[in-house]
Amino acid sequence: MQPETSAVPVRRVVITGLGAVTPLGIGVKTFWEGLLAGRSGVRTITFFDPSGYTSQIAGEVPDFDPSRWVDKRQANRLDRFALLAIGAAEEALADAGVALRDRGEDLPGQRIPSDIDPRRFGCFIGSGIGGLGEFEKQHTRLLKKGPRKVSAFTIPKLMANSASGEVSLLYGLMGPNFSAVSACASGAHSIGEAFRNVRLGHADLMLAGGAEASITPLGVAGFCSLKALSTRNDAPERASRPFEKDRDGFIIAEGAATIVMEELEHAKRRGARIYAELAGYGASGDAYHITQPCPDASGAVRAMSAAMNDAGLTPGDIDYVNAHGTSTYYNDKVETLAIKKAFGEERAHEIAVSATKSMVGHSLGASGGMAAIATALTVREGKIHPTVNHETPDPECDLDYVPNVMRECRVRGALINSLGFGGHNATLAVREYADT
Repeated sequence: MQPETSAVPVRRVVITGLGAVTPLGIGVKTFWEGLLAGRSGVRTITFFDPSGYTSQIAGEVPDFDPSRWVDKRQANRLDRFALLAIGAAEEALADAGVALRDRGEDLPGQRIPSDIDPRRFGCFIGSGIGGLGEFEKQHTRLLKKGPRKVSAFTIPKLMANSASGEVSLLYGLMGPNFSAVSACASGAHSIGEAFRNVRLGHADLMLAGGAEASITPLGVAGFCSLKALSTRNDAPERASRPFEKDRDGFIIAEGAATIVMEELEHAKRRGARIYAELAGYGASGDAYHITQPCPDASGAVRAMSAAMNDAGLTPGDIDYVNAHGTSTYYNDKVETLAIKKAFGEERAHEIAVSATKSMVGHSLGASGGMAAIATALTVREGKIHPTVNHETPDPECDLDYVPNVMRECRVRGALINSLGFGGHNATLAVREYADT
């Protein structure tokens, strides 16, 4: 994949705002401190009785109260995944220094950027599944009480695009707006496509990321039936162990994570804080299997190589890879192979690799946003969070996974991998910001 060719000048894109609602808690500060400390957010499921399930553990967001962001009436009209997205979005906007003003009496409860043209500010928030909780709730009501008792808000609440639409509505973001739905790659695809919109001049700012809330009876049962989830129920905090020999499946999780990205000169005029430069994006399809990655890793290699090429980076410029790292046998094995093929065997062993999911589980469509936040902070602060629970090395996963303990290290360039069911691959390239 080659960089885009266009009559529109290619513009530099920087990250100026971060927002997160994760199993480690509310807010980016809590998320980042937890990652650096190697703290796990995985616990026994409390949302429903999991006793009949083979996997009974998950990454639930603790103490999430939507009234912090919206009133009760608004909250009742939204599925949990959209509410999580609102929490992450509001933090990212505030972190980016975006001032908001009320839109007026005709649109109560809604705000709009006061110092930025809202027509040049877009929103892409992806979700792999969307409003699964609402789907289950209304289906039960249909069977018990009949079709006339199904809520009028059913369709708006279960739509996978409702998080992106609602955030756009609440904060007056009138630029490009859509939602990628590509399973576990949804958040990364949304960020990548938003990046292209800014770089090619279709917007000056974009709020992008992902949101998911699929810790529901049906969601967990479905993944259990796939035998994709860890059954280490007696030790939840030790269950997610990417690249480790005794891994036995991923941990389903929920959450939301968004970033504000901005055209560089626009950010400089505002005096915005710049975390890092978002420099490249690559995407590919395995065309192999609905759940398993292609064994030769060719799809992931193409996405990683495309992202580096798009960013004008070489394997020698990359010091860190934030891995998809799900803690499943095939994913971790194939992703390791992909890194070796994309960088070459020798260089691959020199690069630090770590898996955010070892601590927060796999939040499906939100995972790419969480990885993007972790990587932006890694580049800015020179701290690489560990891959926890890495106790017994797997001979087939033999790279430097930053086991168990945070590492201080300058990171000039980094890649973020997201590899989704359906063979959807997305890689983002991030580098140190330099005003040159």
